[in-house]
Amino acid sequence: MSKISLIIKREYTTRVMKKSFILLTFLIPILFVGMLFLIVWLGGIKDDKIKTIVVIDKTHLYTKVLKSNENYSFQFVDAPVEKIKSQNTNNEQFTALLYITDNLVDNPKAATLYSEKQVNLELKRYVSSLLNKYIEEQKLATYNIPNLKEMVEKSRTDIDLKTIKWGENGKEKEGSAELALIIGMMSAFIIYMFIVIYGAQVMNGVVQEKTNRIVEVIISSVKPFELMMGKIIGIAMVGLTQFLMWVILTVVISTVAGAIFGGNVDVNSLHQMGQMGMQTVPTNAMSPEIQGLFTALNGVNYLQIIVLFIVYFLGGYLLYASLFAAVGSAVDNETDTQQFSLPLMLPIIFAIYAAIYSAQNPDGPLAFWCSMIPFTSPIVMMVRLPFDVPVWQIILSLTILVLSFIGTTWMAGKIYRTGILMYGKKVTWKELFKWLRY
Repeated sequence: MSKISLIIKREYTTRVMKKSFILLTFLIPILFVGMLFLIVWLGGIKDDKIKTIVVIDKTHLYTKVLKSNENYSFQFVDAPVEKIKSQNTNNEQFTALLYITDNLVDNPKAATLYSEKQVNLELKRYVSSLLNKYIEEQKLATYNIPNLKEMVEKSRTDIDLKTIKWGENGKEKEGSAELALIIGMMSAFIIYMFIVIYGAQVMNGVVQEKTNRIVEVIISSVKPFELMMGKIIGIAMVGLTQFLMWVILTVVISTVAGAIFGGNVDVNSLHQMGQMGMQTVPTNAMSPEIQGLFTALNGVNYLQIIVLFIVYFLGGYLLYASLFAAVGSAVDNETDTQQFSLPLMLPIIFAIYAAIYSAQNPDGPLAFWCSMIPFTSPIVMMVRLPFDVPVWQIILSLTILVLSFIGTTWMAGKIYRTGILMYGKKVTWKELFKWLRY
């Protein structure tokens, strides 16, 4: 164990002391918080320019329907479409041309919106909402029922469904499906990112040592398996260190930035972005919706999520890192790693897609089985955890993950032991299977 600890210390200190590591560790939280506040600030800037929409209405029914507002102005003309198009160069005369050829009640496809550039979604929605409202009123009028419009308006209800969780002791906590989705997807993506980044670091580190012939000196003092495990665990500690530093620095920077700029930042824009952790303005400055979401934060079991995040990160990383190390030992240069690393990347890519679909149905068959399969469970299970996964499923998933890690480490160790000192030979999959039987 003393030799493994020395290798772990070497891998950890050499990587942590690198300028790139220090720079990224401090720069990423600053960029993340800065980007968030920049987006919110830019989102609050309104475009004062009024956009003109020219309307050619063959039916003459929509003059009073298409009403101008502070952003859009409608101008009705009676001229051929091609003539109007030719008069507009680089959208200097008008932004778009709305051409209505028939009564939209009878022919809903009779309206076309022309533009030299791609029409933005806001404009399309505004025009569509005005026309849809008019068509709805016309269809209701055909029923000849007095006060039908008022009755329909009164019947429309926007239900704000509150979600409450209760525990075994009967204590109730307010929950939020949207918040659980955000936490789950963020956790899954972080694990995905760390497995890919640090797994590749293990593979590249092995290839570089093998290429530089440094490994020949190291192997004379330690066993190949000890070298592989020391490298894997050392880089894992680097990843955990960087993650914890990111969390601490993000919280500190966001708190300071929120205190300084809290009065100038639109908290409703922050709410729409779903970044709950960045809202650090005083409670009395928040809208009721924001206060409700902060109340929902109290219903999240942070301790369970943080602990299991670390456990699944380590399990998933160790599983893939051992295989990446085996790939690195089997080749002579980084170019040859592509043919062997691609099969390892496919399950990770599949896992992130499975996590996206599992977020919509965290108790469905896809979510359950992908949270049991060790190659996808570290990512998919993190999406399910905020939705209160049964304890037996977590235990079963971790058990399978640990057993799989032991198995892959044993296999990777045999490949690593044979391939680490092999040079000048193009290794095939068939050759790798032979090494497993040695």
